[in-house]
Amino acid sequence: MGHRLTKIYTRTGDDGTTGLGDGARVPKDHPRVEAFGAVDELNSVLGLLLTESTGDALQAGLTRIQHTLFDLGGELSIPGRVVLTDDQVTQLENQLDHLNESLSPLKEFILPGGSRTAALCHLARTVCRRAERRVYSLSCTDTINPVSLRYLNRLSDLLFVIARYANREQDVPDVLWQPKARGS
Repeated sequence: MGHRLTKIYTRTGDDGTTGLGDGARVPKDHPRVEAFGAVDELNSVLGLLLTESTGDALQAGLTRIQHTLFDLGGELSIPGRVVLTDDQVTQLENQLDHLNESLSPLKEFILPGGSRTAALCHLARTVCRRAERRVYSLSCTDTINPVSLRYLNRLSDLLFVIARYANREQDVPDVLWQPKARGS
């Protein structure tokens, strides 16, 4: 952070614009603002998830992800800036593989839910998918770091697996989808 904020309100956004990290001003509904805003929302949902008892390893991994998401938000707020690398994607893949190998194979679709921790993971997963869509939309009109899309895609997969893992750890079954055709 180049300078410290001594005053939280600036009044500069009262006209419906916001400042990017490079000093440019854009409308608050600009695709770039939508993208880093969705990433910020995801980070907030992860903060809520971290209030749950998830175990030390998951706490550390989710906290690292929060820091990476903050880096991603910074990257998105400064056109042309690149912070994320394939190393962060690989970290997610390694964590995904590690957690998934302890779970039984999926034979049915599951609904969001089970334990509170799993439900929060599913909420984070859906917010992550929205962030991914917003970053993709930005990529259609502006250049972005392609790693950011891979990162968000992998993160949503990881959050799905963490939800299943949390249910298993808390001895709560996943909620299996029951298609309407089965009940007829």
